[in-house]
Amino acid sequence: MKVVIIGGVAGGASAAARLRRLDEGAEIVMLERTGYVSYANCGLPYYVGGVIAERSALALQTPESFRRRFNIDVRVNSEVTAINREAKTVTVCEVETGRIYEESYDRLILSPGAQPVVPAGVSLGSPRVFTLRTVEDALALRAFVEERAPRRALVVGGGFIGIEAAENLVEMGVETTLVQRPAQLLKPLDPDMAAFVHAEMRSHGVRLVLGGSLEEVTEEPQGLAVRLRDGEVLKADLLVLAIGVAPEVSLAAEAGLALGSRGGIATDEAMRTSDPDVFAAGDAVEVTHGVTGGKALVALAGPANKQGRIVADVISGRESRYGASWGSSVIKVFDLTVASTGLNETAARAQGIDCDTVILSPGSHAGYYPGARPLTMKVVFERGTLRLLGAQIVGAEGVDKRIDVLACAMQLGADGVRLKDLDLAYAPPYSSAKDPVNMAGFMIENVATGLLKQASYDEIPALRAAGATLLDVRTPAEWERGHIDGFVHIPVDELRDRLGELPAGASVYVTCQSGLRSYVACRMLAQHGFDAYNFRGGYGFYRVVAADGEPVRSAHPCGAER
Repeated sequence: MKVVIIGGVAGGASAAARLRRLDEGAEIVMLERTGYVSYANCGLPYYVGGVIAERSALALQTPESFRRRFNIDVRVNSEVTAINREAKTVTVCEVETGRIYEESYDRLILSPGAQPVVPAGVSLGSPRVFTLRTVEDALALRAFVEERAPRRALVVGGGFIGIEAAENLVEMGVETTLVQRPAQLLKPLDPDMAAFVHAEMRSHGVRLVLGGSLEEVTEEPQGLAVRLRDGEVLKADLLVLAIGVAPEVSLAAEAGLALGSRGGIATDEAMRTSDPDVFAAGDAVEVTHGVTGGKALVALAGPANKQGRIVADVISGRESRYGASWGSSVIKVFDLTVASTGLNETAARAQGIDCDTVILSPGSHAGYYPGARPLTMKVVFERGTLRLLGAQIVGAEGVDKRIDVLACAMQLGADGVRLKDLDLAYAPPYSSAKDPVNMAGFMIENVATGLLKQASYDEIPALRAAGATLLDVRTPAEWERGHIDGFVHIPVDELRDRLGELPAGASVYVTCQSGLRSYVACRMLAQHGFDAYNFRGGYGFYRVVAADGEPVRSAHPCGAER
């Protein structure tokens, strides 16, 4: 059996290695159009910033190592330009020589990945304009920064690559502006959680132009002039396009293979395309979303590696299926870790799901052990069923392990209340006896049973207009450091003795720093005849979200011109 694989990196390289482990006799040919067959594309921004110092560290495997260990014929700089399904051949062009030849196959695996989105009005021909998708892209960008010492950089796109590129350019001493067409960074987050990312970026000197859209790029003698749709012109020495990626489906479409509703290659659970001898894996493939059951494009390395393995299993005659993707992800943003899984609240409501959320700010480990840092967690669940829909976490440490626990619980069908029962490891340097994940479960149970009624800070104007009682139960020192206008201040430890200062039987909306003391106050109030509501997230959460409304066109050394 001869298997030809188009594309390496995650899906193709995983399929090739797994196939060899299962079938020593198969003839395996892997064709990769770039000069690198198996590389850490998630590490490319960190090579630009010098965190990954050596270019050799980016190459997980080379053509030579694939041949030595797996007896696989790997051909880099070899671009497949056509698929002839009837003849079972592919047309290959050697990039360096221009030689064109036909390669036959018994089974074909497509792993072409995705291509960067390049807007109209932008030419990649300029030596100052970069994308960041391949090793060659990273090498070129790092060389430019090291050799040309640019002062100002402009990054367009606020997803994973855009944020990582901006961070690493800043770390290289380049003044950086990031332009993002939506009003927030990181689409997997809700706007309130994205506010923490915005604050972190700004605190490290990144100018954010949120709601800005690139219109035209002009090369000038001293650099680039980038005009936004609203007419603002930004001057920069280099431009990084990180607007997003689109599935690379041209080969599949031209070969007559079926595409899905989202524009990716359509496959069944065995990763087989509409042609039973052609399989597909990776960023170009449509998958089932684990929460909605609908189709989705998930351009992440984890799903691509799993899909490649499944393709190899099926070709070798083994039973293997790819179920769904939940989009679990994590990213470093300067000193923060930001992670998400499943649907955020915005996406859940757009899907017509009746959802609720809990927001909590526990410590990363036991408070009495030195060095605990706050986490901000938002867990989304379906009303009634309490089905977990998704979660988002921002913090300095302990974020990744909590998001992984939540992702596992969600994928294994646990509802929100089950989180309280999870038996999780505890020692003071690592967690608390009540882990933050357990705390989320306690809160969801309290909401479900009616012990906790919640309010959101965006309701404050309407509550003020309705004459509701707004109560802050923090300490006097906390109140002096900052508070919300219109709130009454009674510390929680004095509340029981000062209930007479509140209108009898009134609806009372309570806040504290993190939401814990205000919950204690709500339980006290409820049992004394008040209709009590706890503000989600606490004052610390409110302060970050409220501050995110600052002007996005503030003065910056990147040289904005009107």
